[in-house]
Amino acid sequence: MLTELRVRNLAIIESLTLPLGPGFTVLSGETGAGKSIIVGALGLLLGERSNADVVRPGSDRASVEGVFDVAARAPVEALLDARGIEVEDGRVVIKREVAAGGRARAWINGTPVTAGVLADVGRALVTVHGQHDAVTLLDPEAQRRILDAFADAAALGERVRASAEALATIARERSALAVRRADAERRADYLRHVADEIDGARIVPGEDARLADEGRLLAHAEELRGLAAGIAAALDGDGEGVLSQLAAVQRPVAAIRRIDASLERWQELLDAAYYAIEDLARVAAAYEAAIDGDPARLAEVERRRELLFRIAAKHGGSLDAAVEAGRRARADLDLVDSAAFDLAQLDRRESAARTALAADAARLTAARTAAATSLAQSVDALLPTLGLADGHFVVALPPRAEIGPTGAEDVEFRVALNVGHEVRSLARVASGGELSRVMLALETILARVDRVPTLVFDEVDAGIGGRVALQVGDAMRRVAGQHQVLAITHLAQIAARAHAHVVVRKGARGGVTTADVAAVDGEARVGEIARMLGGDPERAVSQAHARELLLQAADGAPVTSPAAVPASRSRTAARRRE
Repeated sequence: MLTELRVRNLAIIESLTLPLGPGFTVLSGETGAGKSIIVGALGLLLGERSNADVVRPGSDRASVEGVFDVAARAPVEALLDARGIEVEDGRVVIKREVAAGGRARAWINGTPVTAGVLADVGRALVTVHGQHDAVTLLDPEAQRRILDAFADAAALGERVRASAEALATIARERSALAVRRADAERRADYLRHVADEIDGARIVPGEDARLADEGRLLAHAEELRGLAAGIAAALDGDGEGVLSQLAAVQRPVAAIRRIDASLERWQELLDAAYYAIEDLARVAAAYEAAIDGDPARLAEVERRRELLFRIAAKHGGSLDAAVEAGRRARADLDLVDSAAFDLAQLDRRESAARTALAADAARLTAARTAAATSLAQSVDALLPTLGLADGHFVVALPPRAEIGPTGAEDVEFRVALNVGHEVRSLARVASGGELSRVMLALETILARVDRVPTLVFDEVDAGIGGRVALQVGDAMRRVAGQHQVLAITHLAQIAARAHAHVVVRKGARGGVTTADVAAVDGEARVGEIARMLGGDPERAVSQAHARELLLQAADGAPVTSPAAVPASRSRTAARRRE
């Protein structure tokens, strides 16, 4: 559960520390005092999108920090452990900062985390119900999730989804193969021409480059022979070649070495030059002799290059692309012959996958059917306590024409909220206030199976009042038997039902509006309840009414009659306190 919430420089909040305990805690205050900002701070802490607008004017950053007690919450500890985050002494500290420039950072137990990880962990710790969340009850997908949660059918639902995806994958594969086969049959003559043309050319990888080099040599054979002969003659010509001139240098170098023994290196350099030029002369002569200016071979090379160029131009622009085109053409032709066998195999796989999906969906349907009856009965039992004495709730499971990823049926919540009215879709019957109460009834029931430790209700009491408000307060108090409940409300009847009461007040500090919180008890709580009742909180009658509401909650007596506060009891209590 959430044990402490600390907020700094967020919107109109300068610095706020909100200690929280188990049970039902209510936040109240004048409109605009900052109650919903506290819920917004909690949402920011748990991974909601952030922006620079949340930073208090004049501050460089806003921060929200929450301390959670997760002792005996093995799923939460496992979730954090999977992300490399240690939990010490059953405590989790989450912190998020938003800079004035808009950049946000987050930490869990000192470990930096992404907004995605923050959201995953947040969903395991807190569920927030906003004043407009009751409208989600009109969404068929939300109704399906509620029923499956009540049925504890998450594993069954995942199996159905996986089976449906497996079937869809096979169906897509089969459809693609059938399309390819039909296309191959239609283009068989062209494909055969392509395959025969490319196969017949017997293309060798890199052949075009080698032919280009050979053709260039053949085309310039005479020129190359003349150049090589000139090089050989210049190096080793009779009496005039470079080798002859180097030989003439031999005698003076030897004479110098006899006089100056330190010039041994000269002889080495002369020998190296002589042998290198001798090798070059020999290589040039051999190259001249090897040049073949065969016109027939040149014509053959040009014809081959022309064939390869034409094939490459027709089939992709290169020989590699042409070879690949030939391979694809041959594979598509083979498909004409092999597809019948492959399609038969896919048919068998598809049939088996369809059978598996039907079996999984049948198990999910059975679980939903049993849960639908139980959930409807449980909601029916709660509706009178929420001011819907004649309400009747039904979970319908209309079958689908075809099994899908979410099963063989849709889920539809239907109600009849007045005597003599037929059961109809919730979306067509309920008002805003009625939706809120139906949602609260469902939440009360789901609290028994919901593993999220903290539930936050942000003004879900819209559209109700009087005795119904007392009954809603009773319902929230019952939910608090399984969860920590935090509620923002304007209704005294609900506030009086809470185990703890926190008041949010707005004032000015340093010329800037700011919000503060204070836990109230005793006479301070009486005064706040009296203010919420709409009367003068200083008048004895207002205070008597407030005390009566608090006394009724302390007695633990649920509201069962239209008279929320019996007049005689109220007068007696007022005289006793006066």
